[in-house]
Amino acid sequence: MSNPILNENRFNEQERILEGAPMTVNGTIQITAFLGLLLIVSASFVWSRMSAGYMDLAVMLMSGGLIVGFILALIITFTKNKYLIPVYAVCEGCALGGISASFETMYPGIVIQAIAGTFAALFSMLVLYKMRLIQATDKFRSVIFITTLSIAAVYLVDLIGSFFHMHVPLINSASPAGIAISIFIVAVAALNLILDFDFIEKGEQMMLPKDYEWYGAFGLMLTLVWLYLEILKLLAKINRK
Repeated sequence: MSNPILNENRFNEQERILEGAPMTVNGTIQITAFLGLLLIVSASFVWSRMSAGYMDLAVMLMSGGLIVGFILALIITFTKNKYLIPVYAVCEGCALGGISASFETMYPGIVIQAIAGTFAALFSMLVLYKMRLIQATDKFRSVIFITTLSIAAVYLVDLIGSFFHMHVPLINSASPAGIAISIFIVAVAALNLILDFDFIEKGEQMMLPKDYEWYGAFGLMLTLVWLYLEILKLLAKINRK
């Protein structure tokens, strides 16, 4: 989701006083690539274990990655501990590796389609942002933030309801309405990238400390992981029809 750390409202004057090199967009991109490599390696390992038939190990790593990754995301958000960010990337990779392998078993070819869709959305949003066809105005930021929180709330209700064998209608449905909802959520996830780009660019302009490159990369990875999972879910719905 949108970067929970690199938010201009949280920049205080002390953080704007530099004692060393400032954060840069290029530095953030390099760290994002490094985190992506960690994610891919851990995801590939879990996928390989699942493919080799070590289901207990794969499920344990996937479940552990989901739980620990979620906890780490909260800790990083509120403490701004950059040293936990690589660990978070590894945990997310373990979770995505197991989830992706499971979907691939049910719908062969779906993972490469989801990856392609994620990168297509990333580059499309980047082009739209660079051409200033979509700008992160205060109104745009508020609408996307509120919509994203609403989606998270619905998912939380659905998760709690699942323990009682109850689900929010249409969220997991492959009906036309269910597919339309997934398309809407994918669009919201993609638009969150605009906020990430804006936060990172403004961080460079404000000459924030270099540590903020890690926080920018963390926020961008959060959004990309969410976007990938939503595209995967959408493709699965389409394949179920």
